[in-house]
Amino acid sequence: MPYPFDAKVSNILQKCTFRELKQMHAIIITCSIHQNIDLLSKFLRRSTEFGNMDYSKQIFAQLGTPFNAQITIWNAMIRGFAYNGPFEMCISMFDEMPLRGLKPNNFTYPYVISSCCQLGCYRIGRKVHSHVIKSGFQSAFRVSESLFNMYINMSGCCDLTEGRIGTLSDFRKAFDEMCVRPIEAWNKMIGKYAGMGDVNSALEMFAKMPDRDVVSWNSMISGYAKVGDSEKAMKLFEWMPEKNVVSWTSMIGAYANSGDLKKAREMFDSMPDRNVVSWNSMISCYMQNEKFEEALQLFVRMQSQGLEADGFTLVSALSACSHLGALKFGKWINSLMRDWSRLGIVVGTALLEMHAKCGDVNKAFTIFIKIGNKDVFCWNVMIKSLAIHGRTEEALKLFFLMQIEGLKPNDFTFSSALFACSHGGFVEEGQKIFDSMEKDFGLTPKLEHFGCLTDLLSRNRQLEKACCLVRDMPFKPDIAIWGALLGGCRLRSDFPLAEHVMERAIALNAQESGLLVSLSNMYASMDQWTEASSTREKLEEKKMGKKAGYSCVV
Repeated sequence: MPYPFDAKVSNILQKCTFRELKQMHAIIITCSIHQNIDLLSKFLRRSTEFGNMDYSKQIFAQLGTPFNAQITIWNAMIRGFAYNGPFEMCISMFDEMPLRGLKPNNFTYPYVISSCCQLGCYRIGRKVHSHVIKSGFQSAFRVSESLFNMYINMSGCCDLTEGRIGTLSDFRKAFDEMCVRPIEAWNKMIGKYAGMGDVNSALEMFAKMPDRDVVSWNSMISGYAKVGDSEKAMKLFEWMPEKNVVSWTSMIGAYANSGDLKKAREMFDSMPDRNVVSWNSMISCYMQNEKFEEALQLFVRMQSQGLEADGFTLVSALSACSHLGALKFGKWINSLMRDWSRLGIVVGTALLEMHAKCGDVNKAFTIFIKIGNKDVFCWNVMIKSLAIHGRTEEALKLFFLMQIEGLKPNDFTFSSALFACSHGGFVEEGQKIFDSMEKDFGLTPKLEHFGCLTDLLSRNRQLEKACCLVRDMPFKPDIAIWGALLGGCRLRSDFPLAEHVMERAIALNAQESGLLVSLSNMYASMDQWTEASSTREKLEEKKMGKKAGYSCVV
């Protein structure tokens, strides 16, 4: 039986601040109640609940026999590391326990398994699972729940050396072995299946549930939304005993994914309550279907109702402005942001891209300079923007500066750099950049990279090299590559090769009228009117027409 004073101290520990805890530490020592293992373990446990393990480690290090051989003391430290980190220390202490003659129990395993999940060390987690089975704690609820959560997180994860480490059967087996299955576990199962597009398995779980809450229903609706089955999603929606804003928003996604924007909008307008996610969902529907004007109209309506746009809303609206060339509208959106730099790289990059696509590349570059901790995508957008506006040297300077800053170029970076070289006539630089992809960065050139290099060589009267490149590349040429070669033929007035290129291009059955028009213009420029007329007739035979160009002044 603990002394009354011990019990009083134990109760105070649960409510004390960190400063008060230190005072309690002094009282425990001076009053000689530190021999009480139960009280000491509670004290140590409380010391780990302030977000830092330094003080707890000092206390633990000073404990002597028999205290450092008590399972409750070790569990308190393992729990602390599982909550505060470093998670490696949690696993390390677990590994050390057998060496100290300690056997982990049902209070130990959940924290160790949680640390394995935090670190992504699922193979260690499997080993811990085997310890659980051997020690007979698999039926303990907290242990089985932590194993279930681990296998849910594992599913779909891959190891670079051994491939996939988590399978569907793993988390299903962990779920089936749970002695008690709370509604949260059922919902996680349904959500996992639904997220993977396996609505049949999700529905099987949904039908077996002893009880359902709104999350259960919403998970099923989201599953049908993902596969574009709006009819079944609507049936579930109508049967729901209770609906919330997530239910309505999921239905918007269901109709949008099935291509029915009209019903998606009707569902949006019918919502009794809307939050920012609801507005974002409808705006995103318009964006995905290239209804950029409608997206901006909805954004304006959102602003008129006093809702504060989040980063996702702003990125969607700025992207719509980019597609429409609506610089004035984009600047108005910019004015709504109190400080765009605090909204993150994604918003900053969208703002940069909007200015660049609307023609104000100088402002885009100013924004680029102000963005802190730029990622590869941000650099790519700026490099491509400079290239499109004919500022090749600046684009290439950024390409090399990016590498100096420690960022590794990706496929899109090289496409942008090669595009810049092609439109700037930098043949030598372009060839070096292309060669460096595999040599220096381990990236295998794709068809688009071969296309950029072909265009570069063709534009600069190196048609023989371009033809050799196309002949030797490991891909079948697409219409863009044949178009680049045809452009080179036009510069050289090489009609035999141009006709060969046209034959290969026509064999692709691509409805691309531009190549036939280019060939016709080649003949016309050399006063070969019969051939020019014959080529135009082929356009009519294949019922292809070239869209008239137009300009838009915003």
